[in-house]
Formats: sequence, C-alpha cells, structure tokens
Amino acid sequence: MNIEKVSNLNEPLCIGILGGGQLARMSAYQAYKLGFDVAIIEKEKDSPAGRLTHNEFVGWVDNKRVLNKFIECSDIITLENEFIDYKYLAYIEKKGKTVLPSSKNISLIQDKLTQKESFAKVGIPTAKFTTVDKESSYSMLSKILGKSFILKSRKMGYDGYGNAKVTNEKTFIEGSNILKSRHNELFTEEFINFNKELAIMVVRTNKEIKTYPVVETIQKNHICHTVIAPAQIESGIKRQAEDIAIESVKAVAGFGLFGVELFLTKEGEILLNEMAPRPHNSGHYTIEACVTSQFENHIRSVLNLPLGSTSMVMPYAVMINLLGKENGNCTVDNYNQALKNDDVHLHVYGKAVSRIGRKMGHITILGNDLESTLSQARNVEMMVSL
Repeated sequence: MNIEKVSNLNEPLCIGILGGGQLARMSAYQAYKLGFDVAIIEKEKDSPAGRLTHNEFVGWVDNKRVLNKFIECSDIITLENEFIDYKYLAYIEKKGKTVLPSSKNISLIQDKLTQKESFAKVGIPTAKFTTVDKESSYSMLSKILGKSFILKSRKMGYDGYGNAKVTNEKTFIEGSNILKSRHNELFTEEFINFNKELAIMVVRTNKEIKTYPVVETIQKNHICHTVIAPAQIESGIKRQAEDIAIESVKAVAGFGLFGVELFLTKEGEILLNEMAPRPHNSGHYTIEACVTSQFENHIRSVLNLPLGSTSMVMPYAVMINLLGKENGNCTVDNYNQALKNDDVHLHVYGKAVSRIGRKMGHITILGNDLESTLSQARNVEMMVSL
C-alpha cells in the first residue's frame, strides 16, 4: 500500500472525506485538532461535516465535475460509510490519490455476501448463510437454515433496514419484496439466538494493529441504542472476540478503522456478524472514555501515523444514542435540564431534520460503578428531545 508518502508531513495536508454526516463531522474535529485541513463531498449543502470546512463540495461521486474538484483539493481520501461503489474509489486511485480503506478492501466488504464468503474462506466463525436467487423458496432455504432465518440485502443495508426475519413462506415473500426495493440481490443467514451482541473497534496501519475494548450493544428497533463498555463477559470470551476481529480485518485486506459486530450465543460461542470499514456507532463512547478516540485513530491510521492508546480512562462507560422522537425540524429544547448532570457528555450532530428513529446525537457517561452509570445515562436520555 502506498501510504508511506503521507507519513512525512512537512507541509499542510488536506484529508478528503467522502460523505458529510456525523461520522465525517467527528472525524473532521480530530483532523483539525492534529492540524490538518478537511474537504467534504456530500449531496446536499450544509451537511453536519460540510459546515466545518470551507472545502465543501456539493454533489456526489457520480458527478465527475464535482468529484474531480474534490480529488484535486484532497491529498489523501477516506470515507464515512461503505456504500460508495468501490469502482468510484478505484477511479480516485487511478487519479493518483490514496484512498483508505482502499477500493479492494471496500469491494470485499460492501456486498455482505462477499464479506461473509471472505470470512468463511479463512475459517472465521459466522452464522450459516446461503445465496438467494429466483428459484429460492422458504421450503428450500428452511432445510438449510432452520424454520426461522434472516433475509438480508447484499448491499445498502444498515440499522436493520436491510434485514427481514422469515418464519414461513408468506414472510419470505413479503420480506423479499421489501428488501429488493433497497437492493435487488439478497442472501440469507440462520437466525442466531444470542445471549449478547458484542462489538469491537480495530485500527490498523502497515506498522501496527490495535483493538478497543469489547463492548455490549443493545438495539432498539434494530438500531444501536445503548453501548456498555467494557462488555461484562469472561476474559476467555473477550480474547476470542479480539482474535476474531483482528483476523476478520486481515481477511478483507483491511487498513484503517473497522467496527466489528459479533454474537455471543447461548452456548458461549462467538460468531462474527458484520463489519464496517469506518468509525462505528458502537465506538462513540471512545471520545471521552479512551485515551485516544476512534475518530483520532481513524485520522492517524489514514495518515499511517503512530496509533494512540485505546485504553479506557475510567472503569466503565455508557453511550446512548439520541434517536429522533418526532418528524420535523431539529431543535434542542432542554439543554439546561439535560446538562444538569455534571458527568454527562452531550453530542448533537447538527442535522437539520429529525425523523423518528434517526440518530440525532448521543450522550456518554463515565463512572466507577456500572449500574449507577447506566442509570444516569438512561435518565439523561429521557430528558433530551431531538
């Protein structure tokens, strides 16, 4: 990988970020903290990240005129989600700019079936999975995966929007029709009766690889709602999760920052669920809870700089997503009440429009006692309306 050339930072450097949402915004803060400039390309003006820079390009990767201007402005390029067709990343690379994660890396991740096949090829444990084609039926698939299984979009699935639980022929047909409106190609996995959902951030350069603490994630309507750091699991399970996460990043030729989601089954087995090649919602707690946040290590890894410590600064941290409670303009009506708690760290993403269930911000509280910290975080969440 040709990333050595950005390690000698003798002149001002601009990091281009494909996407302008909250992940790009929080990454941009860390780039500025380290003295770098940022360029943002996003479909609409005044995106959460676009508001932070004078290098804001309005348009998208399919607009060559705008994309070329963005490429020209950027010394090195990263992204905030994996949904950009890897062929556009290859186009940027052909223009002579390094992209991290690379087009090859994204090509192995953005199609979730290809992602699973990459893991299976090197023996990483996952749920059983199989392809879905026009000949597939509930009867046929249930013989392979059991009476209940999960139907998934191969691309463009996130926050549960690309998944449908199937229990009979009727739900198979209904789920297929809904998911094909997002992406025409589907695959399916066995339904896992898990004990906990776990996640871990992995950051890698061509010189080193580090993991953040293994955390527990709790979903609300298929959206990550609460993150408990560290997960309350046995040390052997923790080590197994770390090993699987590291091997999964290597399996897809990954360099940069990766969010790895896992299942802890009722039988005590760790199965890899999915991977995202970017800052991840399950890692937001690291902003206050770790010596070096996931966003700072994202920037460091893109530039092939030494990685910062991933250790926690307090025994426990709880992060809760602030999900939209109504549709309409985004306003925060009760800062005073929410910030009365001395220990709360409040993040509002700057999105102009709120929707029910949309990630509008998050809160993090650190503490010495898990039950007390979790209780405080839940109380503050109830006070904040976005």
